[in-house]
Amino acid sequence: MTKSMVRRKVLAAGALLISTCAATMSLAQDAQTLRFSAVFSEQDIRTEMMARLQEAVAEDFTFEMHYGGTLFSQGTELVALQRGNLEMGNIAPQDIANQIPEWSILTSAYLFRDVDHLLAFFESDAGQDMKTLAEEQLGIHILGPTYFGTRHVGLVDGEQVKTPEDMAGVRLRMPPGEAWQFLGQAIGANPTAMAYAETYTGLQTGAIDGQDNPLPNVQNMRFYEVMEQIALTSHLVAFDLLTVSAAVWEDMTPEQQEAFQTAADEALAWSAAEHQTQEAELADFFRNEGLDVHTPDIDAFRSHAQQAYLDSPLSASWPDGMLDRVNGM
Repeated sequence: MTKSMVRRKVLAAGALLISTCAATMSLAQDAQTLRFSAVFSEQDIRTEMMARLQEAVAEDFTFEMHYGGTLFSQGTELVALQRGNLEMGNIAPQDIANQIPEWSILTSAYLFRDVDHLLAFFESDAGQDMKTLAEEQLGIHILGPTYFGTRHVGLVDGEQVKTPEDMAGVRLRMPPGEAWQFLGQAIGANPTAMAYAETYTGLQTGAIDGQDNPLPNVQNMRFYEVMEQIALTSHLVAFDLLTVSAAVWEDMTPEQQEAFQTAADEALAWSAAEHQTQEAELADFFRNEGLDVHTPDIDAFRSHAQQAYLDSPLSASWPDGMLDRVNGM
């Protein structure tokens, strides 16, 4: 091969490299940036869920991830979406209920039996009705439920909790908001509003007597280090809503919407399966860490909580027939 041929090949390879880099840069510049906010930590399963979603839609979108409530604190993400200060969020149904009282039914204790019941609801016409209600009134698009475990009570005190009466006077950390606070009351506690990120210190210093969270959260946030017991009350099948602002959603082409929804469905399903696997293992992990992990009188808790909701003004706002539709699934 002559020197001139070698030179031409080198120049051609260089031109190809420059062209490829330019195309890559162009794609990166064309991709829309979506800011995502959540209170869960970078060690959470849902962080990997978001990484999977990001990878699947990387051709059209880049994500700017903010975990641990560093961009918007718990309970403020929904308003940020509505104001255009955020493109995506992991929104608690309790925050939706603050603006749409009908949604409070989906925050009530012992409504869903398990994760399969939860997912079946959101795939049903009844679930679509509730999503449409939120989307039309709040200017958001709900991609699907983010299951993150079943909530149980964890306490600093080692004296076993067996019934709702044993929760009397317990300062139980709950997130801010009427729906969250009432949930704490419904299981017999004295709810205390406190940010998620402050809960470890609150348990450690005695500012609160306990917290309620799914077992994976208890591990991720290391709450078990400052608790003596976990009562497996199973009072709430916990979920948030993976949500994108309506403005962003409506700007997508139909093809982008389909691809984005498909990617979200796959990521959400993966996350739900991972949480279930982890939950099955964590009770023994906490026992090995020295905690008393036990199952209280679930029937007593369920009866107490459901009656509290039915006797409260919250149930007056529930959509007619929705409770029967959920129970019938």
